Amino acid sequence: MARALDLAARRWPGEPRSKLLLRLLAAAGAALEQGEDLRKRERQEAVTRSSGRYAEAFGPHYLAELRQDWPK
Repeated sequence: MARALDLAARRWPGEPRSKLLLRLLAAAGAALEQGEDLRKRERQEAVTRSSGRYAEAFGPHYLAELRQDWPK
């Protein structure tokens, strides 16, 4: 925590440490949100890349046959 506050003090010089802590929390939240957005995009891109690639593995009535065993 002390190291993070020292880094924040270099980024926002002249701010009291209490304000630096608030800035750090906001920056961390933004970084986490960006990371989450990136992971979502990567998952969606992987789904898009694989879409339709394995159509031959499933027959035309695959889903209907699969659902026959589901409870109603």
